[in-house]
Amino acid sequence: MAAAGIPLPPVTTTTAALMAAALLLLLLRAAEGGQPPYSCGPQSPSAGAPFCDARLPAARRAADLVSRLTAAEKVAQLGDEAGGVARLGVPAYKWWSEGLHGLSYWGHGMHFNGTVRGITSFPQVLLTAAAFDDALWFRIGQAIGTEARALYNLGQAEGLTIWSPNVNIFRDPRWGRGQETPGEDPTTASKYAVAFVRGLQGSSPATALQTSACCKHATAYDLEDWNGVARYNFNARVTAQDLADTFNPPFKSCVVDGKATCIMCAYTGINGVPACANSDLLSKTVRGDWGLDGYVSSDCDAVAIMRDAQRYAPTPEDTVAVAIKAGLDLNCGTYTQEHGMAALRQGKMSEKDVDRALTNLFAVRMRLGHFDGDPRGSAAYGHLGAADVCTQAHRDLALEAAQDGIVLLKNDAAALPLGRSGAVAVIGPNADDPAALNGNYFGPPCETTTPLQGIRRYVAGARFIAGCDSPACGFAATGQAAALASSSDRVVLVMGLSQDQEKEGLDRTSLLLPGKQQSLITAVANAARRPVILVLLTGGPVDVTFAKNNPKIGAILWAGYPGQAGGLAIARVLFGDHNPSGRLPVTWYPEEFTKIPMTDMRMRADPATGYPGRSYRFYQGNPVYKFGYGLSYSKFTRRLVTDRPGRNLLAGVAPRPAGDGGESYHVEEIGAEGCEQLKFPVAVEVENQGPMDGKHSVLVFVRWPNATTGESRAARQLVGFRSQHVKAGEKARVAMEVDPCEHLSRARVDGKKVIDRGSHFLMVGGEEDAGGDHWEISFDA
Repeated sequence: MAAAGIPLPPVTTTTAALMAAALLLLLLRAAEGGQPPYSCGPQSPSAGAPFCDARLPAARRAADLVSRLTAAEKVAQLGDEAGGVARLGVPAYKWWSEGLHGLSYWGHGMHFNGTVRGITSFPQVLLTAAAFDDALWFRIGQAIGTEARALYNLGQAEGLTIWSPNVNIFRDPRWGRGQETPGEDPTTASKYAVAFVRGLQGSSPATALQTSACCKHATAYDLEDWNGVARYNFNARVTAQDLADTFNPPFKSCVVDGKATCIMCAYTGINGVPACANSDLLSKTVRGDWGLDGYVSSDCDAVAIMRDAQRYAPTPEDTVAVAIKAGLDLNCGTYTQEHGMAALRQGKMSEKDVDRALTNLFAVRMRLGHFDGDPRGSAAYGHLGAADVCTQAHRDLALEAAQDGIVLLKNDAAALPLGRSGAVAVIGPNADDPAALNGNYFGPPCETTTPLQGIRRYVAGARFIAGCDSPACGFAATGQAAALASSSDRVVLVMGLSQDQEKEGLDRTSLLLPGKQQSLITAVANAARRPVILVLLTGGPVDVTFAKNNPKIGAILWAGYPGQAGGLAIARVLFGDHNPSGRLPVTWYPEEFTKIPMTDMRMRADPATGYPGRSYRFYQGNPVYKFGYGLSYSKFTRRLVTDRPGRNLLAGVAPRPAGDGGESYHVEEIGAEGCEQLKFPVAVEVENQGPMDGKHSVLVFVRWPNATTGESRAARQLVGFRSQHVKAGEKARVAMEVDPCEHLSRARVDGKKVIDRGSHFLMVGGEEDAGGDHWEISFDA
């Protein structure tokens, strides 16, 4: 159906059918034969239609296209594999592609069977987060977006909507997907989201998207399958306070600051309402309060699960309708396509509801250039091709990200770095397994270096034994491993976890190393001539108290799942060609934490019941290693060097009772203009006292001097961070901005943000860090 006043050229029924068949064949050949699918080229039957006019705003173009579709054609667009409309020259489209740490086999939109057979595989996200370097995160997103666009131009992609990043908070250390996230801290996750999204979407997202980024999974989703409770039927009971200051901030930053063009809703229910049927979340908050300019997608089969597992609506038609009317635009899966027409016929939803969703969807595709003719003619991205995938710059970036993320947890008596002479034994199931580098959601790496291969670049004759049959370590060759250790000058154990212990759909039941790993490590350490080096390849944290306290284990490195260059990165740290600078983005809990139900969503401790709280902000137990912990081969000191702000930052603003004790200033009442005026700079001088050059991540926290057990305030909260390279013996200054309304506020029980009256302390480093410094900042009327 043509838009009013803009008729399409008249054609006969026979001619129309032939044209449609020929065009459909052309589109299919283009997608399979090395040419990108697109619409509105010179031969398009809709070349003169407004939706093909690149001068018009994307939303107007999208609305014009939607107005031309029949009801059946509209419903066919509501799944992740959207049908083509040959009579209008619109090709089919696949919405689902993944790019968490490189383009991925998962999803339907990317293919690796053409000119390009491999892509750059970066470290899994949690290790990248350990670098605390948002410039690095931006460059990784940029590289992944470039490679996606290159594949599209080569005809190896049927979509450019990347369902990444995962910015859920890593709340429980057992969560199988925690490896995909930037960690447990909302400030870190928020900054990661902004940097990665901006890189992925390109330099001009308002006019020309390189790719479309999708922040997932909104919200409070961090359980796969625990004690019979699965993510598909889990009702997360979350307080307004925890939503406001823990779970929602990364998604808000995605939309408000990163300008992400998609939010994905989670499987779980939130206080009794499935996330993908939650109009308060999707329409009021995400699109209304935050201003999403894009689309909302469900997680895969989430709409079907609302009916089949959660029994939220009585019929399939009701289920589709409640999701679409709540603000969902796209269902990953076929459920809305299967039941959408019936929902329309039965009046469960209106065609206007569908039009709203499709306008959001097609507007994103307009911004991706899919309706501007052949994308290879685009000035912004048309030049990208095979030469832009796995470039030397991208390979170097994969190495940089891996080595900057590696965390040195222990280094007694300067066990590291290693010398390059003498016999070296390498032991462990993760030492020479390329799969151990990947984590989940990976694609075909353009090259791979295992830890053993990396070590052999330094010591060619390094001897190797796996020691375990797999990371599960049901069988251990303890005697052989100990014999090898006793005949070697130095021993490197490469142990940890695999995707058989932690992944999507699989949570851990224990925080200990699996199977016989601990006994093998201890036996090897006892047999070795000198303290051994333990390298851990894991996603989530592990309780390695035994190794931390064992003097025969001289050093411990956490290397996450380090990607294609992980083995070389590990070797460069081991042998001193890279000075480790990573810091833990999650708390490492003791095994006793597994007594706490994963289903308890509370962040804050409850001393009355013995509930210890979660994350460095609220946990009242004794961690194995703290959030932000990480050693270096150098000694760094830090001090605040700029003038602190005046004592009466809120002079003239009247405080009010906080509602949960004390007095406070309400952020809503301060207002956007007032909050802008409150911002102030912070500069930190970092000195590298030697003996090696290296990067150092400056972490600035806020704490309150009168916080007591059971209060709603965090013990401390990360405000900001910067990573800086400093030569040995030199000083450098790093600067960041503090926004009191964002960084120094807290959430009340009702979720409202307030700034407490009285003193706040800014700290550089942690309270146990002798190299840190602190300021007192007062908020008094």
